[in-house]
Amino acid sequence: MEFDEINQLQEAVKSSPDNIPLRKLLCNALMKQKRYQDAEIEYKDALKLAPNDVQLKIGLANAFHGQDKTSLGLVIIEEIINLPTPPANGWLVYARLLLKAGQAGEAKSAYENAIMLNNNLKDTFLESEINLKAQEGRSSEPEKIKLRAGGDLDEEVDKSIDLERPKLNFEDVGGMEKIKEEIRMKIIHPLQHPEIYQAYGKKIGGGILLYGPPGCGKTFLARATAGQINSSFIPVGISDILDMYIGQSERNLHAIFQKARSLKPCVLFFDEVDALGAKRSDMRQSAGRHLINQFLSELDGMDDNDGLLVLGATNAPWHLDDAFRRQNRFGRVIFIPPPDESAREAILQLKLKDKPIGDIDYKRLAKKSAEFSGADLEGAIDLAIESKLAEAMRKGIPQPMETKDLEAAIKKQKPTTKEWFSTAKNYALFANEGGIYDEILDYLKLK
Repeated sequence: MEFDEINQLQEAVKSSPDNIPLRKLLCNALMKQKRYQDAEIEYKDALKLAPNDVQLKIGLANAFHGQDKTSLGLVIIEEIINLPTPPANGWLVYARLLLKAGQAGEAKSAYENAIMLNNNLKDTFLESEINLKAQEGRSSEPEKIKLRAGGDLDEEVDKSIDLERPKLNFEDVGGMEKIKEEIRMKIIHPLQHPEIYQAYGKKIGGGILLYGPPGCGKTFLARATAGQINSSFIPVGISDILDMYIGQSERNLHAIFQKARSLKPCVLFFDEVDALGAKRSDMRQSAGRHLINQFLSELDGMDDNDGLLVLGATNAPWHLDDAFRRQNRFGRVIFIPPPDESAREAILQLKLKDKPIGDIDYKRLAKKSAEFSGADLEGAIDLAIESKLAEAMRKGIPQPMETKDLEAAIKKQKPTTKEWFSTAKNYALFANEGGIYDEILDYLKLK
């Protein structure tokens, strides 16, 4: 269909070679098809007829960008940027060329100029790419989000959250393939294949609520997500936000979201999110309701949140206000169960990788540790290490850990997930509106 359109436009240009608007239509059609070399030829032919046409020059610079002819594109576009009133799309193409030239800071300024002149030119994928390149060039010193403690606006800032750049990625996470794929669809694939997502009108990011028993890797997975895309990671706890002065908690929450938006793509992680988003119907004081309303408003940031992945983790999703589970907020709710046998095997291999070990039967240990969380497995390893240290002190010779040592430790370490499931079972059976806890029933084989 598009090729037919291009053929028709080419025939029309042959019939009316001096028709500049017609030539522009042909150039645009070629650019949409990523036929940059053909577009370059057409733009040059059109410029012979209209050498002062600014939009044709911008189009030619964009065609050069598509062919990685960055220097040629910059020569043309810089002439346009130096005009008294450069057009918005000129700034946008300038941003693309600057980014390709490795000048992320200048590209960011050019992109902001384009958006200021015409907000319809907003390109989340370009913005995310600029921010990623800018972050790569930053100092290794941890950046902080400064928050204000106290009600006096002139009071010195004395609270802050470290911005992290995690080194771990999905390879460091044992199991959880379904959850990893969900996160890939939300933020990783859109960054790697922007043209496909743009074609479907899909945006980067969104909100995902992770729930399940404690110690099953929700926080670890969130950090690995940021490491997978080499983005900033902002871990937020309740103490970072709450303040005794009226209105200050809401301002702290807004400051955190604003910082995350400035770093897109960015992973913003709220641990124990139910403490910040408890059911408003259970609250007696209005201050708590105001904070929840602010939280919902920040999640509703729509265009501002494009490129921002908000992950919330909770052990008690039944305490979370229902409004958080709407689309554009935590639209996806994912159950993080205790690791299955293959995942336990992978976790044990990861956790024992740098430890002094002999010949370990990982499959046997994985079978023996049913219902163990990742934290339980780590606890068992610690018990085994302590036992080997005590043995080394008696014999004076350190020995590597063997399967029998870990098996004995697993017998001592009881799974902590059982207590959680005894509570979750009641909610899944008697408060399962809309089937939100069906995965718990499936896991417990009660469906």
